[in-house]
Amino acid sequence: MAVHDVASEGHRVVVFTGNLAYSVRKGIVELDKRMLGLQWLVLVHEPPRSPGRLLRNQWLNLRRNGWRWIPYQLAEIAKRLLARAAVPSNALVPGAEYTIEALHGLANLRVLRVPDIHGAPSLEAVRAFVPDLGLSLAAPILRRALFALPRLGTINLHKGKLPDFRGMPPAFWELWHNQQSVGCSVHGVDEKLDTGPLLAQVEVQRSRFSDLRGLQLQLDEVGVELMSGVARAMLLGQVRATPQPVGQGRTYRKPTLAQESALRHRMRASPPGPGLKRLVKHVVGTGVVGLHRLGFASATAPRVVVLLYHRVADDARDNLTAGIAQFERHMAWLAENCCVVPIESVVAMVRVSRVDRPMVAITFDDGYLDNHLNAAPILQRHRLPAAFFVSTGIVNSERAFPHDLRRGNPSLAKMSWDQLRHMRSMGFTVGSHTVGHIDCAAEPEAMVREELARSRDDLRERLDVQEPIFAYPYGGRKNMTPERLDLVKQAGYSACLSAYGGVNVSTVDRFNVLRNSISCEFSDRSFHRLCLGWL
Repeated sequence: MAVHDVASEGHRVVVFTGNLAYSVRKGIVELDKRMLGLQWLVLVHEPPRSPGRLLRNQWLNLRRNGWRWIPYQLAEIAKRLLARAAVPSNALVPGAEYTIEALHGLANLRVLRVPDIHGAPSLEAVRAFVPDLGLSLAAPILRRALFALPRLGTINLHKGKLPDFRGMPPAFWELWHNQQSVGCSVHGVDEKLDTGPLLAQVEVQRSRFSDLRGLQLQLDEVGVELMSGVARAMLLGQVRATPQPVGQGRTYRKPTLAQESALRHRMRASPPGPGLKRLVKHVVGTGVVGLHRLGFASATAPRVVVLLYHRVADDARDNLTAGIAQFERHMAWLAENCCVVPIESVVAMVRVSRVDRPMVAITFDDGYLDNHLNAAPILQRHRLPAAFFVSTGIVNSERAFPHDLRRGNPSLAKMSWDQLRHMRSMGFTVGSHTVGHIDCAAEPEAMVREELARSRDDLRERLDVQEPIFAYPYGGRKNMTPERLDLVKQAGYSACLSAYGGVNVSTVDRFNVLRNSISCEFSDRSFHRLCLGWL
């Protein structure tokens, strides 16, 4: 959870970067929230790209990567040509605070884009700013004339274990060398690459089914927390540096496409690497969505698809778990191709609206900790709303869910009430999944009535959820009866969600909202068809 200071005494921070990517923006915003009163200068290195330089780079990449470079570039070109325009930013959706627009909207921050980060105008701008601390975030290699300007020097976020794995990219070479963990480090910047004094370092343990993209997503979040903590400690004079051992470690460069393919093959990760087959699949998949937008949808009744996830993790592959990278692919596709709406909008519908994109809502059941650690950051990254239905007597406890006990699983970690409050503050919905994950149709009426009332009151008292939505456990037709549904209505729930599949066509029955369970068993193409309403 974030630590907030009352004030930072007007400290001035300069950021050196070559790419205002999502993780860079989030790192800036999070530190700004935690230390009130900071002043920022963000220096973005954007060298001009002449046709000659682009051709030279293409030739060098072709020589280095061989034939793989051609289908790789064709796939990248196709992706750019076929991509839809970005959806306008909505200040109310999770993650909106990390957009480029939000960053430019900060009154205490100035973004300066320069053709040469080491040029005289750049150096003069930094000197005039008189920074206390420099942050190197996805920056080019910095020279002393620049990184030494801040009073406290410049610190760099390196997503790798130091001193053993210097260079780039995150996690790749640790996996290449069969390391059981990947690292994230913050160090002082000096003349060499990633050799400065170590200020903090953490490791992310590999899970049984970890892949490169999943670990990189985890490192992005770990990096935001680590850099924010070190920068805060530096400004408050509370950090101690440890010199790296001289002569140890190795510096790595970007892997070739052949090496990337070899690692994917070894880890059996998906989707497959760049190639003609992937290009064809991408074109066909995008074409199907295009046909849907161009008129196919108008020939069918309007519909809304509600997705149901339980876990997003790489420690298991079962019918309750989606992989981290898989979930990120799902959310990226939804953000580009679908109209993703909050569950409140779905249950408020009398008739389903016809829109130019497939309409989808995202929900989670139970309340596992990985929802907070893995799912929520990915949802924020793609600015997507979602709802989390929790069993209020099992979250924040060591109790196991009944279905985990039947599978012989240990008591998997659940979210705490503090984490659920954080989810609410991020803009996510939290609803009821009973207290003890009971089968509402099988248990006595008195127990069901008590569970509904206690769960409702827990959400009201702890999270200020005044009109909770209910998702009944197990979710099958046999797990809810008309008599038990009357109890749901009497308890004051505004809607009830099932989980036995189906698409909400033309109308929505707010006391039987149909949902489809998603797990690792879904291929990406099956997921796309489902979101289009093709079961």
